[in-house]
Amino acid sequence: MKLTKPIQNIRDSYKEVMIKKDHCSCRIPQADKVEEIIELTREIIFPGYFSDSHISEVPCLAHTKRVVRKLHKLLKTQIQYSLLYLADREKSKELKKKSCTLCVDFINKIPEIRKMAYYDAIAHFNGDPAAFNLDQVVISYPGLYAITVYRIAHCLDKIGVQVIPRMMSEYAHRVTGIDINPRAEIGECFFIDHGTGVVIGETAVIGNNVKIYQGVTLGAMSLRKGQQLKGTKRHPTIEDDVTIYANASILGGDTIIGANSVIGSNVFITKSVPKNMVVTTKEPELVLRENKKNGTI
Repeated sequence: MKLTKPIQNIRDSYKEVMIKKDHCSCRIPQADKVEEIIELTREIIFPGYFSDSHISEVPCLAHTKRVVRKLHKLLKTQIQYSLLYLADREKSKELKKKSCTLCVDFINKIPEIRKMAYYDAIAHFNGDPAAFNLDQVVISYPGLYAITVYRIAHCLDKIGVQVIPRMMSEYAHRVTGIDINPRAEIGECFFIDHGTGVVIGETAVIGNNVKIYQGVTLGAMSLRKGQQLKGTKRHPTIEDDVTIYANASILGGDTIIGANSVIGSNVFITKSVPKNMVVTTKEPELVLRENKKNGTI
């Protein structure tokens, strides 16, 4: 058989290069189920937008029960996988009970997530003159999608669920090109316009009514020390009512952008900016000359 030798080579490579799990050999959370959890939670957050059937802004009790119970079943199982994966030894009964508790804790916090998601949606609508209506924002804006997934993942992280929040943020990153670490702290009415290439690091703190554009990085100064930096404030703080335009890079845990400031495109900031500032780079000189030769330079 033509595949006999390749299969044996693959088997041999498992012994030569062992990519070992850091923890036990039990099942780990499943990416497709985590994605389904995101979509079920979004259906609860924005009722009437992501359901197969026509429902109003206040769905009937039967519909809410159906979606919440489905979410509970899926999330409880994935949290249990996460707990078992990190436990290093079998504690099935104890961890099954804990996974149910964490799952219910999360579901209890959905009204709070809904409130934040609503403020984010309003911020997107009010901030973008191209928006036709709020419905368009909810169903099609990548910035709102990424922020909503962040709100879900951040809540799970806060109540003590591990692994799953980062899986959620990386899924949103793949879908939208927006990378928001679930441990970042982000206030109300957050607006990401266009969004592609936005990076918000783990220890970034963002206040209320902040608007950022595509390509913005809220990053660390240097990661040469790697794991030694774990637990330290490495990413900047953005105070209330700040606007950051495209491709700006703001780096460092001690860097604070003061409230009501505007950060222009393509700037590189590693030091704090006071309140009420406009920060820009000098406009480069444009050189114009007549095109005399077939459009070539």
